Amino acid sequence: MTSSRPDQLAQLNVATLLHPIDDPRIAPFVELLDPVNAAADGTPGFVWRLVEDGTDDATGLRPAGADVIVNLSVWENQEALWEFAYRSGHLEAMRRRREWFARHVEAHLVLWWVPAGHRPSVTEALERLAHLRAHGPSPRAFTFASAHSAEEARSVTG
Repeated sequence: MTSSRPDQLAQLNVATLLHPIDDPRIAPFVELLDPVNAAADGTPGFVWRLVEDGTDDATGLRPAGADVIVNLSVWENQEALWEFAYRSGHLEAMRRRREWFARHVEAHLVLWWVPAGHRPSVTEALERLAHLRAHGPSPRAFTFASAHSAEEARSVTG
């Protein structure tokens, strides 16, 4: 049976800082935060992003380690997220990531489907990343290169 429930795409990515966030070597990244976040907020298909109380970003939250920053957001669909990630000013920040972040040896990005209106917790997001790292891509946790549809995810989770 096909569900008429709308689904949205959640994403988490983690990045290990090479230096503390207030280090001058990280300043160019910090300077990009506001414009990139504003661009995300204004992108068609953007739904929500995690922010720390009293700020406009989540760089002060460190649920994955003292030197690891997290980015957690929800999008209407994979195409909207792709457009923002790879066809906006965000791409320039990604191109410069080696200046600010360590190279990850395991997955640092995970995608998964959530019911419309659901705002995933950081705990839920980190569990999805751990699942991807432990089991590889599946309808429960995947990447752009190994995408699964919302229907596939529903068939697995019910």
